Amino acid sequence: MQTMQQMQRKLKSAADLHGVVKTMKSLAAVSIRQYQDAAESLDEYFETVELALRGALQHRPLSGGPPPPEETVLLLFGSEQGMVGRFNEAACDHLQAALAAGILPGRLFRPWVVGARVFAPMEDLFGTVEETFGLPSSVDGITGAVQEILLRFAGDRHRHGQRRLVVIHNTPAGAAAYRQQTVHLLPPDRRWLEDLGDRRWPGRPLPFYTLPWEELFGALVGEYLFVGLARAFAASLAAENAARLAAMQRAEKNIEETRDELTRTYHSMRQDAISEELFDVISGFEALTGKGGGDDSGA
Repeated sequence: MQTMQQMQRKLKSAADLHGVVKTMKSLAAVSIRQYQDAAESLDEYFETVELALRGALQHRPLSGGPPPPEETVLLLFGSEQGMVGRFNEAACDHLQAALAAGILPGRLFRPWVVGARVFAPMEDLFGTVEETFGLPSSVDGITGAVQEILLRFAGDRHRHGQRRLVVIHNTPAGAAAYRQQTVHLLPPDRRWLEDLGDRRWPGRPLPFYTLPWEELFGALVGEYLFVGLARAFAASLAAENAARLAAMQRAEKNIEETRDELTRTYHSMRQDAISEELFDVISGFEALTGKGGGDDSGA
């Protein structure tokens, strides 16, 4: 049977844990806003890159180009830390469903992961993981993380030839929810590029450029690739903190219910102890005053 001292320790532990959870919930809420702001800025940057591609493709139809690569790098974004519910499992399930449906391009798939927590599920799915990258701890670290992936991808293409790049990540879908998204980054979607070239230029002054067209187009595709990866980082990190916020909300509710139950049990034990002490005092008093029920008629 538990003692009151043990119950007091449990209540203190519950209060301490409740404080930690509230702090983590607040940090997650602040982080969501931080990464959402970054994603909105990157959306504006993407629109600028898209406009530049429109200018480059005006009256310049795309050539046939090389045959599509047979190998595809699948870059899956997960989390670096826990307490995110099924965040990593949901991304892996989405990828597994896409593979089963045969909707991903290429014949050979090369698994890459971002985030240590998604490594094991990805390894279970493919048997091996070729590359692993860490997640930045703030918005300021996104640029360096993107550059690391681009350098690794460029070296990989130099050694093994052309490869596709498909990114799978979670993206926010509400205050504390997320959904899965698949982005075909490289090569850029041909229909999208053709549609850009066919759109009417927004304004009377027509675009012009001095660089050779191949050099300009290659540089713009590089910017498109950079902003695409940066958006994936910002969206995934925002979704991760949304998942953590939801997990902390559930944990906070459970802790409060447990604390209330412990408090009721402690008060009940305390009342029982007080009642027992009162009974002891009354019994002692009755024994001292001879009111314990004995025969005193012969006095």
